Parts: sequence; structure tokens; C-alpha cells
Amino acid sequence: MNASYAIDYELIFQHAPVGMCISVNRVIQSCNHALAAMFGYDKGQLDGQSFAVLYPTMDEFLRTGDRIIPIMNARGRYSDERIMRRGNGELFWCHVTGRALDPGEPLGAGVWTFEDVSEKRPVTAELTPREREIAALLVEGKTSKVIARETDLSPRTVEMHRAKLMRKFAASTSSELVHKLVGVTR
Repeated sequence: MNASYAIDYELIFQHAPVGMCISVNRVIQSCNHALAAMFGYDKGQLDGQSFAVLYPTMDEFLRTGDRIIPIMNARGRYSDERIMRRGNGELFWCHVTGRALDPGEPLGAGVWTFEDVSEKRPVTAELTPREREIAALLVEGKTSKVIARETDLSPRTVEMHRAKLMRKFAASTSSELVHKLVGVTR
């Protein structure tokens, strides 16, 4: 590379092919064009907004925050796929990855990326907030016992939600349910 060439990090951030933002305490400080467009907002409309505006419900926003903290404390980063909400109310699957700038403050200043995965995984059923949470954890390959621990539910309650998801997605096995959740058709 030519030594006189200056890298314009702001230009790179704004034109990255995935949604990106800088946040402090789960409030968007700055986001790029891809993130604003993915969620159906104009550039700048999300700046200063809580991540809560991107979640289907406030409860899901709060529960996700509670789930993120121990994982960020242990690993320094967080990644999952979850159902998010566009500005027009449409729900979609999104892959989210983040890293705290200060490992001691997991929800303090951080860098987050968002990738819309709805083309390969459409939201095809009306789900309750808790069903969306259980579905996201099932997609990660977690067992009912692990999901129960992470969500402070009983394993029996998790099994009840899994059974409801199986009915809604017309799945006869847990494996078939996960395939349908991730958009794999057989």
C-alpha cells in the first residue's frame, strides 16, 4: 500500500456491507447507512435512540440485555440470531454480533454489527415474545435444560413453548422444528 494513502475510517464505516453501530449503554451513538436502511430508517434517525426501538417488545429488549451481560463478561463479545423489528413493525431474523470496548463494562461503549438473514430465514408464524426467545435459543442448538437456565424458566415451561412452536411450524420432531426455524426446507 502507498504510504501516502490515508485510510478514511468514517467512509469505511458508512459504506460497510453490514449494519454497524457504536453504542453506549445500549443507546446508538452512530450507525451506518446499512443499519438504518435494514431497519427502515433514514440515516441519522437512529442516532441517540435506545436499541429498544429495534426489538419487537420492551420485554425482549430487557431480557436480551440480561442474557448478554454474563456472556460478554466471560467472552468479551456476544453473538446470536434473533427476531428484530423494522421501523414499519415488520419482524425479521437478524444476526447480531457485538464487542464491548472496555471488557469491564459489557453494556458500556461497544461496536455492533447486524446482518439481515430474513431471505434464508423468513418469519412465517405469529410468535409470542417468549416463543421468539425460545426459537432463537433453539436455533443456537441449546437444549431445554440450558434454555431453562438462561431464561429463568423451568425445563417443563421451555418444553411447553417448544411444543407450541412445533405446532405452529407443523414440525413433528425437534430437529424438523430447528430446520424450519432456520429456513431449511427438505
